[in-house]
Amino acid sequence: MALEMGIDLGTSYILVYAKGKGIVLKEPSVVAYDKDTDKVRAIGEEARQMIGRTPGNIVAVRPLRQGVISDYTITEKMLKHFIQKAMGKKAFRKPRISVCVPSGVTEVEKRAVKEATYQAGAREVAIIEEPVAAAIGAGIDITKPCGNMIVDIGGGTTDIAVISLGGTVVSDSIKVAGDDFDEAIVRYCRRHHNLFIGERTAEDIKIRIGTAYKRAGVETMEVTGRNVITGLPKKVTLSSEEIREAFKDATTKIVEAVHGVLEKTPPELAADVAERGIILTGGGALLNGLEEVIEERTGISTATAENPAIAVAVGTGRYAETIAKLGQ
Repeated sequence: MALEMGIDLGTSYILVYAKGKGIVLKEPSVVAYDKDTDKVRAIGEEARQMIGRTPGNIVAVRPLRQGVISDYTITEKMLKHFIQKAMGKKAFRKPRISVCVPSGVTEVEKRAVKEATYQAGAREVAIIEEPVAAAIGAGIDITKPCGNMIVDIGGGTTDIAVISLGGTVVSDSIKVAGDDFDEAIVRYCRRHHNLFIGERTAEDIKIRIGTAYKRAGVETMEVTGRNVITGLPKKVTLSSEEIREAFKDATTKIVEAVHGVLEKTPPELAADVAERGIILTGGGALLNGLEEVIEERTGISTATAENPAIAVAVGTGRYAETIAKLGQ
């Protein structure tokens, strides 16, 4: 029996799904390497701990930017490490691997992902578009002739698509997602509080008090960073209302992209979407209040999939058996 795997090649995290086992690995897509010797020092969680805390010769990088390979050699090493870790030491056969990419990537970028996966030890490689994988992972039967709308908010890209009969009918991919929310917090703190914070602190703020929609009660959080003017450590208290203000630009872009896809959707499928609602997947879908913002603007009921962060990886792993149902 050939080993089958699905890989969600994310900007923030890499998830590996193994057939019959479920999600076997979830690690940050970060690599720390020594600039002087060109050797990889750490990969995954260990490397993430090093972000912003390394000496000059060691650099912690994300080799995937906005869902696309920005550093080919490092991505290949990272993939090899994760595939071997997911398979364990007992694997004698090369696995058959499905990898998902954002719907807006070019053929050249798809080929780079395919090549890196082969070099990392795959026997066969299939490239799958993210919204299709997200829909399967969210438990939607994409083989039926009816429209389903998926909004997959990852770390680097947001993919929006209307899917019917196993394929994408209308789609859009925008480079606004989870990382942009983090950057918005960093910018807000700098502009309004003269406070300089790192990306890990920004992510922590987003998870704890981040919201895209006005909350009934205001939550606060104490944050420590560096004073931009004096250069000394400084503490400020941020509120969820301030973070909502910081997120406004990014959430507006996502909502506008959803609106744009709905405008291009054929009438019959648009009627299906209005009836069935919009499904949110991806780690970014966990942001508080995002459902309400989309629902308010489109007038269509919006829900978040169960376990949205792993939906793409699960769907990538189950893609082959789903398409077999279509008799392709």
